[in-house]
Amino acid sequence: MRHVTEFPRKIVEHADMGITMPDGTRLSARVWMPEDAAKYPVPAILEHLPYRKRDGTIVRDEYTHPWMAGHGYCCIRVDMRGNGESEGLMEDEYTEQELQDACDVIAWAASQPWCNGNVGMMGISWGGFNGLQVAALQPPALKAVVTLCSTTDRYADDIHYKGGCLLVENMGWTTNMLAYSSRPPDPALVGDKWMDMWLERLEAQPFLISTWLRHQHRDEYWKHGSVCEDYSKIKAAVLSIGGWHDGYRNTISHLVENLEAPVKGIVGPWIHKYPHYAGPKPAIGFLQEAKRWWDKWLKDEETGVENDPAYRAYLMDSIAPKRWFEERPGRWIAEENWPSSNIKFEVWHFNKNNELGNSAQTINEVCASPLNCGSEVPEYFPFAFSDEFPGDQSCDDALSLCFDSDILEEARDIVGAPIIKLRLSSDKPTGQIGVRLNDLRPDGTSAPITYGVLNLTHRNSHATPKSMTPDLVFDTSFALDQIAYRLPAGHRLRVSVSTSWFPYIWPSLEPTKLTLSGGSISVPLRPLATEDEWEFEEPEGATPWQAEELRPAFYKRTCNEDESTGETITLIHCDFGKNRDLHHGLISGGWFKERWSIHPKDPNSAKSILEWQHTGGRKGQMWRTHVTSEFTSDRDYFYPRATVKCWLEDQLFFEKTYEDKIKRDLV
Repeated sequence: MRHVTEFPRKIVEHADMGITMPDGTRLSARVWMPEDAAKYPVPAILEHLPYRKRDGTIVRDEYTHPWMAGHGYCCIRVDMRGNGESEGLMEDEYTEQELQDACDVIAWAASQPWCNGNVGMMGISWGGFNGLQVAALQPPALKAVVTLCSTTDRYADDIHYKGGCLLVENMGWTTNMLAYSSRPPDPALVGDKWMDMWLERLEAQPFLISTWLRHQHRDEYWKHGSVCEDYSKIKAAVLSIGGWHDGYRNTISHLVENLEAPVKGIVGPWIHKYPHYAGPKPAIGFLQEAKRWWDKWLKDEETGVENDPAYRAYLMDSIAPKRWFEERPGRWIAEENWPSSNIKFEVWHFNKNNELGNSAQTINEVCASPLNCGSEVPEYFPFAFSDEFPGDQSCDDALSLCFDSDILEEARDIVGAPIIKLRLSSDKPTGQIGVRLNDLRPDGTSAPITYGVLNLTHRNSHATPKSMTPDLVFDTSFALDQIAYRLPAGHRLRVSVSTSWFPYIWPSLEPTKLTLSGGSISVPLRPLATEDEWEFEEPEGATPWQAEELRPAFYKRTCNEDESTGETITLIHCDFGKNRDLHHGLISGGWFKERWSIHPKDPNSAKSILEWQHTGGRKGQMWRTHVTSEFTSDRDYFYPRATVKCWLEDQLFFEKTYEDKIKRDLV
């Protein structure tokens, strides 16, 4: 990344600009704007998050907001109520209060003398979600959105449920948010009331997994904030961006295909990060791309963005699988329209002798994976720039039912979402299935292309699932995740079918044996790209965060079998490091540990034990928060537990334990 220090307009920063909501709650915003904005008003860009502007998102904020402000924008980074230095309490994700607060901030910004009356929203993950959700509410001043790593469907394509299966990310995210929101405000900004604010939010913290597990089907709870319920409500212009190594890779296609408002999509090879500094490389000039978007829709300047291709994607080359890549070879492709008439489906059928063939055959194949199938699963949204990618799939393939093609004589560019069709029966009324599309390489490795999962009781509806009738044959189909991948000549295509995939989805309540009598995969193919079809500018950013490193960051993941118990145990340790801000002196650091275990024959042996710790403050005001959680289940119930402990200068300040018992309902 090229660091820019001189900009067209000089900027001024406000570390704590107060924005008072109609109910009297004061939200704290960090604001960057041109120093002459009162004389020459500019558009405002809002990022509305719970992740703490003072010490949470500071690295990316320093790259991004000063750069954009220097090019003629007011960037407003708001701590949501109950987080950072903002007053109030946070009850859940994407509540009506959260979205109304964002609308009120937008109206406030548009009315300021330094604003030209036009506002945009930008954000990644949580901020990408609420940008779309607020756009659907149509606040008058909101003219454009840049949404990254977000979703259109909170049930089917978020961290909670996928294909009706319970994602283990629920446990991780609950523990994460307990830790994030258990931190105090900075006394340097809020003064002597900081401990009262801290205690108030600690006592009111929700145990979010209790809420999420009480909505195991796609009900009104999940429909709230799912913009796919009515795409026509979004009138603002939307630029949607994501990465193939992120969990939210489908959203870009969904928005480009369904929005009536101006919309464009970009998908790179990236993890869950902004693409001007994301990995794997190549990164792009995201800020320049966003500026083109803002200049058009917030300043009415002619930048040509409306004439850009509807969908630009990075077509990844085949490489030997491993847990992390610094760079992913490939090329940029561009489609003027999406869906594209350039995409044609090639159908491969499940044939006898575990082959993929061109004609349909009746087969009789049993799939009953050990419950530890999944040792090479990816993280749902990798963010640590380390070993979070799916590894060589060979070991999981050995525990699955696989169908392989002959060696391919011609290369194929796979672009889009493959469709799986299955004819099968189950020996139990409940069960799940995971399908991975893999690239069998001449070097003997099995490289992941894309995947999908389905809770078979949800085969017809996520809203009203129904148990299967044992041994009754039925047909079902579902889409795998979107992808852009070149499968070279000399390789083979593999479809791997599993009845478990842990630790990615929580196991079904009992082992299931599926009998496949037929199946196929429809693979979306695009004519081979011969060169880059689009070029982005090189990445730029403002001066990096100025901090003293007190402890380095690291990431480690292991997966082993415990010989004494027969359990497969996955251990993850991620240390974010510890730093002192050289401007305001605040110390911040954190780490987490995860332990996932399961016995290959017992779904009710599945267990997670997670820890998150954050430290921060200044001399005389140092604090530490520590969260531990545990998640287990049996045939009938889920059992989530967690404990929050907080210390002030090594004295225990607060302790609270959460415990729940929630009935399983076809999940």
